[in-house]
Amino acid sequence: MAEISTELANELWDTAHALTDAARAAILPHFRSRTLNAVNKLEGGFDPVTVADRAAEAAMRAVLAQRRPQDGILGEELGTSSGSSGLTWVLDPIDGTRGFLSGTPTWGVLAALSDETGPRLGIIDQPYTGERFCGGLGRAEMTGPMGASALATRAPRGLDQAILFTTFPEVGTKADRLAFERVRDRARLTRYGMDCYAYALLAAGQIDLVIEAGLHAYDIQAPIAVIEAAGGIVTNWEGGPVHEGGRALAAANAELHAEALAVLNGT
Repeated sequence: MAEISTELANELWDTAHALTDAARAAILPHFRSRTLNAVNKLEGGFDPVTVADRAAEAAMRAVLAQRRPQDGILGEELGTSSGSSGLTWVLDPIDGTRGFLSGTPTWGVLAALSDETGPRLGIIDQPYTGERFCGGLGRAEMTGPMGASALATRAPRGLDQAILFTTFPEVGTKADRLAFERVRDRARLTRYGMDCYAYALLAAGQIDLVIEAGLHAYDIQAPIAVIEAAGGIVTNWEGGPVHEGGRALAAANAELHAEALAVLNGT
């Protein structure tokens, strides 16, 4: 796609903030509600969706219908709609619905804007804590209760000094788990269960690595944009693009990424 002008970039950022504002308003009345129910989308497992997920995506789509009707949309709950601009909004209204149901503030709203090359901008938004992490098109910044600050990933350090996150201890397949455990066993500290908030912490310079498997495009595109803008790197487990989903390795810097990638692949 052609270079995005400053004027268009500002318009796109205004739209991205409007999307996440709308999602916040739709979601927060339901968070920690004792009457909130979930529908399971996964036969033989548990992949919940709530009225808050669907209301938030509907609110985000309403914003796009008003502001950017020419753009495509890929959403977790309400599917795909085509556009004419070459740009697509990739939406996950609540990434971490299991955490949302549990009352933990580790879920988030994900919004990315992509073209044929992958994500150009992204937001990871945590409505309950009021934190918003933004990256792409010349921006790498967060806002929250302590004000605004620049995003920057951690300086290089060895894997033996790294803080590693993943959402599920079982990671993916048995082979995926064994590969993850090779990295886990060399890392200084490993934590679990943070969903998209782990990627936000990586972009903010708090942790070093996130490793996950079984992702969809709407799970990873916003984190890619935010982390890369902050100076990090996100690939699949082979070192290639991961914006269509699959197995992701996010690292604070290229040096640590290379070390973790080698351990993941047993080399």
